[in-house]
Amino acid sequence: MSAASEGLVEIVSGDLRVAVAAAPPAMLGLYRRHAELVEDFPGDDADGFAFAAVGDGTHDWPGLVVTQRYSPAGPGFPPGVLLVPKRRQVFLGAGTRLLAYEARSGAWRRQWQDEAALGFWQWRRHGRVALMSAELELAAWTTDGEKLWSTAVEPPWSYGVDAGEVVLDVMGEIRTFGLTTGP
Repeated sequence: MSAASEGLVEIVSGDLRVAVAAAPPAMLGLYRRHAELVEDFPGDDADGFAFAAVGDGTHDWPGLVVTQRYSPAGPGFPPGVLLVPKRRQVFLGAGTRLLAYEARSGAWRRQWQDEAALGFWQWRRHGRVALMSAELELAAWTTDGEKLWSTAVEPPWSYGVDAGEVVLDVMGEIRTFGLTTGP
């Protein structure tokens, strides 16, 4: 089976590369055998599956392999990955599970696990800040993985970042606050 036919996509940013798929790749056993850190997050009632394998230019195989079954899944709730190559940092989101991994010391390790309120939407990077959007939450971490703040939201909601300020629109009510300081 070819990588294209099984939906495996590889993305390169700086010296990090990530392979992602929405189904277990045919070579999952090989990925796991060659990785320094393998994590699997099963889910009994999960609707979706996410595979992420992260490596650098120094090894043939990815050093980090993460598989997870997650819910909610489907339209509006795709899994997401944010790479921060210079910091050797990776943020993953799927369903309600948020994960951060780093390899600044040379070996991959899980930095933390958190939960997204009702369901993960996406990651966005704004300079040295990673913002996570979820159905009922907007949260921020440094690109080193330290949590800065979190705030509850209610759909429909959206945000933008302008000159270091977050402009948050929750059901027509606008709030503005510092990107690093939060609400």
